[in-house]
Amino acid sequence: MDHASRPLVLTADRKGIGEAARILRDGGLVAVPTETVYGLAARADSDAAVAAIYRAKGRPSFNPLIVHVADLASAEALATFDERALKLAAAFWPGPLTIVLPLRVDAAIAPAVTAGLPTIALRCPAHPVMRAVIAAAGLPLAAPSANRSGAVSPTRAGHVAASLGEGVEAIVDGGACEAGLESTIVVLRHDGRWQVLRPGPVSEASVAAVLGRSSDVVTSSAIEAPGQLVSHYAPGKPLRLNAVTAEADEFHIGFGPVVGDATLSPSGNLEEAASCLYAVLHRAAAATQPRIAVAPIPEQGIGAAINDRLRRAAA
Repeated sequence: MDHASRPLVLTADRKGIGEAARILRDGGLVAVPTETVYGLAARADSDAAVAAIYRAKGRPSFNPLIVHVADLASAEALATFDERALKLAAAFWPGPLTIVLPLRVDAAIAPAVTAGLPTIALRCPAHPVMRAVIAAAGLPLAAPSANRSGAVSPTRAGHVAASLGEGVEAIVDGGACEAGLESTIVVLRHDGRWQVLRPGPVSEASVAAVLGRSSDVVTSSAIEAPGQLVSHYAPGKPLRLNAVTAEADEFHIGFGPVVGDATLSPSGNLEEAASCLYAVLHRAAAATQPRIAVAPIPEQGIGAAINDRLRRAAA
C-alpha cells in the first residue's frame, strides 16, 4: 500500500471486512468499532504485530492489552475458566465486560499482550462489525482503544484518523460507538474474591448479582489490566470537575440543567452522557479555550464510570 494513502478507510461491508481481515492476518494494524470505543486491532499471537500497537499508541509496555475473541471456546483456549468466569461469560458475553483470568501455559499469545503478567484480559465483543472482523481473520485480536496512549478515546472513525494518522494501516468505519465508554474490567482472584479494576457499562452491582457476593476492595498499585494508569483519557488541557459555572477561559461541558458550551445530555440521561463523553472531550480539546470545566455528574450507575474517566483525564 502507498504510504501516503494511509490510513485506508474501509466500509463496514463484506469487502471492507475481508480487507481488514487480510491486513490483520499479515500482521498489520486495523482500527475497528466495538460497542464501547474504536479498538486498534492486531493479531494477538504475533510479537511484531503487538509491538506495532505499542509503537502506534506510544503506550507503556507495562500496560497490558485486552484480547477480543469470537466466543467462549476461543477464550477457553487462552485462559483457565472457573465456575465464576463461566457464569459471567454466560451473563454478559457478547458484551462490554472484560474478565481477567489465569493465562493458559499453552496459550498462543504474544508475551507483550499480557505485559509479562500470569493473567490475560479477555472480552467477547457484541458489535457486529468487530465480530465479523474476528470471524474473518480467524484469530484472537489484541485491541486497546485506537488513540495515542493517555489521550481521549475514539468513538468515531475520524477520531482515530486524527489521533493515530499513519500509525494505523486501515480504519473500518462503522459509525459512532453506542456505549462510548471502555468495557468494565473484572478480575477473579484465586481465593474467591473479585474486584472491578475499571468501571464501565456493566455495573458492579450487575456483576455482584451474578456472582452472588459483593466485590472486595484490594489495595494495590500494580497494573493488572488496561486503563489503570492514573493519568489517562487526557484532552491535553487542564480539566476542572464539578463545575456548575465556567471561567472565561474554560470550555464548559454541561450535563442536565448545566448547559455549557456543549452538553453530555440535556435531559441528564447518564447513558446518553456516556455515549457522548469522548466526542465532547474531543470538541473541548479542539476549542480555542485553554482550559476545560465539566458540570457535576451523579455517581450512580454508569455515572461512576463517567466520573472515573473524568478524574483520570483531570489527573
